[in-house]
Amino acid sequence: MASIDLHFHSTASDGALAPAEVIARAAGRGATLVALTDHDCTAGIAEARAAAAEHGVGFVAGVEVSVTWSAKHTIHIVGLGIDPDNAILAEGLSGIRQGRLARLAEMAEQLKLKADIDGVYDGALALAENPEMVGRTHVARYLVGRGLVKDTKAVFRKFLTPGKPGYVPHQWASLADAVGWIRSAGGVAVIAHPGRYDFGRTLTERLILDFKDAGGEAIEVASGSHSLDDMHKYALYAQRFDLLASAGSDFHAPGEGGRDVGLTQDLPPICKPVWARWVNA
Repeated sequence: MASIDLHFHSTASDGALAPAEVIARAAGRGATLVALTDHDCTAGIAEARAAAAEHGVGFVAGVEVSVTWSAKHTIHIVGLGIDPDNAILAEGLSGIRQGRLARLAEMAEQLKLKADIDGVYDGALALAENPEMVGRTHVARYLVGRGLVKDTKAVFRKFLTPGKPGYVPHQWASLADAVGWIRSAGGVAVIAHPGRYDFGRTLTERLILDFKDAGGEAIEVASGSHSLDDMHKYALYAQRFDLLASAGSDFHAPGEGGRDVGLTQDLPPICKPVWARWVNA
């Protein structure tokens, strides 16, 4: 297990632990370099940075930007090494956040009409420490809390993915805008958990080429969402397209997802680690 985790979340977006708590948890698992990458939000970075210093852990400021690519595909782009106070980035992220409450209202209405589940709007909102950042994960936790579904993964499969009763399509940032904001803030843009998109070879290569044209530089090879086969596949993509490789747990909460914070797999030897920009690793 590696000691570098450059993708996880806190209560500033849809994580279950406060920024200081999630950093402490990562440190307790041996992490030596971490990046807090909350969705469309940098509000937790100051607290996380202070906690990292307290625990003697290297810290990289990050963000995960929601993107609509090729008109219909939702993907995520992580920004690492950003200036969280950059005005261009802040304005772009604010624009994304403004649409979240409207989407929640639509999701709640669809779940009531199509699945006879009520109370979703207020229930999900009550679980979001930052109301601007309410999202599908909060809806999933609400349904699990009511005992309607066994876990959050099952909620997504049954209700919150395309074609399911609670799924509501949404237009996020464009790929070019997201990468541009990250670069304006001095950061490195990274394609997050590509194995989750299930694009196939042609679409994956199109995404990578569009991403590189926009100024993107890296791809997550080791991810809490990736199998061993995924990791080796994206290591080969990174080598072929001259992308740096990143590693992140994508941790949101204890017991959710495939990997705890601070615990990521070692990159294959062919990879060029993105964190060489910040440490000699």
